[in-house]
Amino acid sequence: MKSIENKQRHVRAMFGTLAVITAVLANPVNAQKDLSGMWGQRFHEDLPERGGGPEIGDYTGLPVNDAARRRADTWDASKWTVPERQCEPHPADYAPRGPASLRIASVVDPVSQEVTEWHVTIMWQLQERTIYMDGRPHPSPNALHSWQGFSTGVWEGDMLKVTTTHLKEGWVRRNGLPRSDQAVLTEYFIRNDDYLTLVTAVEDPVYLSEPLVRTSDWVIDPGVQLSPFSCIPTIEIERPRGAVIHHLPGTNDALYEYADSQGIPHDAVRGGGETMYPEYLQKIRTEGGGK
Repeated sequence: MKSIENKQRHVRAMFGTLAVITAVLANPVNAQKDLSGMWGQRFHEDLPERGGGPEIGDYTGLPVNDAARRRADTWDASKWTVPERQCEPHPADYAPRGPASLRIASVVDPVSQEVTEWHVTIMWQLQERTIYMDGRPHPSPNALHSWQGFSTGVWEGDMLKVTTTHLKEGWVRRNGLPRSDQAVLTEYFIRNDDYLTLVTAVEDPVYLSEPLVRTSDWVIDPGVQLSPFSCIPTIEIERPRGAVIHHLPGTNDALYEYADSQGIPHDAVRGGGETMYPEYLQKIRTEGGGK
């Protein structure tokens, strides 16, 4: 009788142990979300910037340094009329800010059924990113850089954290503010039912004094279609061969048109880390602001 009772206790203990192991193993899986589907972009945030584009010289609220300002001050929008620039893709860190309805698809291991890759295709120029989920390391810093960079992902709770390196030089704003090829992009893909939020943080030791954090939003939409895209450069403006479109330092007369039209102190529109925080408004009021 005691032998039977011992066996029963052993079986109950075994099943109890299995239940604990199953619960522990299941928690990370249950925390993960299926990101796949067609996602329609929403412009709830920063619409003026993402529509017609930001004003020349408006660096307000961005953690840029002097080197970034110098680059942006010499920038001229006519650069996009030069044939070699006309079909330039949006890099991974800026692409969600442009025309960016998405298709997200997973690649699944046939045995373990784990997602080994996420493929994110964006509407503008059909750029596709691969996010590796198999724990592989990032390449050497000397490896080839690309517009989409090299991305790896891990789950943190129900958020997919993605780290991207090896990006080609790009921009943080469409008025000339640059982003170097040394930048690291960290993203969090967050799905809540039919809504997808992407939180991005760009760290750039060359042009940013602090991480630049932004968010973008999508809604699940099976009707979204990513149309074929082609771009054929053409001569829009006759220029000498090899012409570089730019303003020489100190010659850009449009830098403060935005500030003057809005009654904003010139120092404020020059950006910088401190302009990101509410306390900067009090500083302007206290010091009176200056041109």
